[in-house]
Amino acid sequence: MRFPAHPARRLGSTERRPRTGYQDFTRWLRQAGRVLEVPPDAVSAWFAPERPGPLIHRHLVHTGVGRCRVDRWPRPRVVLVEIAGNYALRGDPAALAPAELRDVQGFVEAEPHWLPVLQAAAGVVATWPRIIAVLPVGVPIETPTPDAVRRIGPAHAAALAAHDPDGFWISNTWGGPDRLAAAAVGHGAFLDGRLVSIAVPFFVGTRHADIGVVTEAAHRGRGWSTACAAAVAADIRARGLLPTWTTSPDNLPSLGVAARLGFVRHREDLLYAVRVPIPG
Repeated sequence: MRFPAHPARRLGSTERRPRTGYQDFTRWLRQAGRVLEVPPDAVSAWFAPERPGPLIHRHLVHTGVGRCRVDRWPRPRVVLVEIAGNYALRGDPAALAPAELRDVQGFVEAEPHWLPVLQAAAGVVATWPRIIAVLPVGVPIETPTPDAVRRIGPAHAAALAAHDPDGFWISNTWGGPDRLAAAAVGHGAFLDGRLVSIAVPFFVGTRHADIGVVTEAAHRGRGWSTACAAAVAADIRARGLLPTWTTSPDNLPSLGVAARLGFVRHREDLLYAVRVPIPG
């Protein structure tokens, strides 16, 4: 079993990602200033080996949601991948002028040597500490699945769209509520016909899938996040991937859910918050 792949993403009224041929590839390149948009699988080596945590590049390859840009082609020196305000930045900071990052607004996964360029581009850049955990292969998923928790499918697009606006981000990496529902990869808790808790594979890689979960404030503390996340973790395992969990050190409810499911700390990391506040 595999997570659904998205067809070639439309770039404009007639442009589509080429399937074969170097000449087709170079014709497909779209230039905006000096920054070129390229197919994400053309730069896969920049993001290898895959490790637990933000899987922005691989998720773009799998779903077609987002875009991948380079400073030049061939022989790029900088690669920037974006999905719904989540960025992965690789390469040589000296190869890119700060002005070329003027449209970056969100959370950037990058090595520390990128911080001066990000600061020059955006002014104040905050750092957001992250904890990345994994669910070891031998740990059983023992959380029972209540009847109210079931797979979110195409018939639930309206319920996803009607979820608490504070949780709108849960569907962003899948391209919005309609596409998340069509992918049928999430699980939710339905109470009186309303979707009150949602868990999804927020980023899907080749070896890992990172879980995201959100529950409406009025229904927190009742086990819905744990139950929905457990169902998604079991789904991820069934597809041959390792479930992972990313959160911040001060997010005690999230850490509690991860601990109840058996996740163990893998490493610590950070994201750079560029032109956006760190979630409270």
